[in-house]
Amino acid sequence: MNTTSNRKRRISAVAILGLVASAAATGTGLAATTPPSTVHVTAATAAAAPTRSFHGTLPAPTGPYAAGEDVIHLTDASRPDPWVPSSGPRQLTVTMVYPAVPGTGTPAPYMTLAEAAGHIQRAKVPASSGITPQNLSSVTTQAFDGARPQRGKHPLVVLSPGFGDPRMVLTSLATELASHGYVVALVGPTHEDSGETLENGQTPPCAICDDPKLDMDRDTAGRALDTSFVIDQLTHGNTAWRLAHLIDKHEIGMAGHSIGGASAAATMIADPRVRAGVNMDGKFYPVPMPGQINRPFLMLGAAENRDDTTWGQAWAALGGYKKWLAVTGANHPSFTDVDLLEEEAGFPTPPLSPARGVVITREYVTAFFDQTLKGIHRPLLDGPSPNNPEVLFQP
Repeated sequence: MNTTSNRKRRISAVAILGLVASAAATGTGLAATTPPSTVHVTAATAAAAPTRSFHGTLPAPTGPYAAGEDVIHLTDASRPDPWVPSSGPRQLTVTMVYPAVPGTGTPAPYMTLAEAAGHIQRAKVPASSGITPQNLSSVTTQAFDGARPQRGKHPLVVLSPGFGDPRMVLTSLATELASHGYVVALVGPTHEDSGETLENGQTPPCAICDDPKLDMDRDTAGRALDTSFVIDQLTHGNTAWRLAHLIDKHEIGMAGHSIGGASAAATMIADPRVRAGVNMDGKFYPVPMPGQINRPFLMLGAAENRDDTTWGQAWAALGGYKKWLAVTGANHPSFTDVDLLEEEAGFPTPPLSPARGVVITREYVTAFFDQTLKGIHRPLLDGPSPNNPEVLFQP
């Protein structure tokens, strides 16, 4: 294993995520515009780019704590990268978000400059929009580098993004969970998205996004291995992360969007340490079989998922505490940062207000983990709420 914190090496620039929406709840993401090659961005390139008066802001978390942030790099020497074996052992970039003391630390960037450039490129953002990595560098994340951690031990929640999307699309959910006393690990799916800046400074783009024959079951199986490896590293000493002592290794959950949600189910099947899971608007790859998941599971998605056969099959197979919530007016990215940032950039949005999408996602996912990992009863999960008329309890 090889690990390091790259905060000092991160380039202080960020970008809007997903100016083009991900494909509807199939687990597939953004279309590629270039063949696989490492993205390199120079200072001269950034300086030459046009500017635009855009300032994106993610919502502040609502809990009593601030959200601290570290970025770590992990290398699994036990297996080659599943998508690009020639690149050597599997390398992962992970953003750790943790409960912190308010007023400490400095504002954390959303992305490295290379990650921003890669995402804008893959999302096919037109040059006429004026959107560039550096003029989006002021997006406010509500997370703070070097923030002083809160004392005590906290449950760990692993977050996994949709296919083609980098880990940052779940930042607003991560900061919310941290503010309510969770340590969050945002795991970047290397070679499965628009680019994650690795320990060596390279930012390889998606190697598999254009494969029409991609086996999505293989993808979720790979992410399950990634997640188990990350859990191993975070719960055995503090060599992987300087603040690993904050983690209660007996209370672990996982949530994901799209294929990341399917990966939460796949991980629970493979790893009994994950005690609770959430699928946000993703088809199940594969559909769990009866008896495979007898621990708590939340299915949170757009109302149209009521017609998705994999959701009905998964619901019937789940054996533990379970909830199925359908959100009226939501689209596929409503459960991420994407719609909110698109709205701030002046792009069309779905019927459900992007701000409401973020609020609903945060409230129900946090309530679910409070109830299942902390043992705190949350009436929000008992049934329909007048404060959330968009949320329908199924079936």
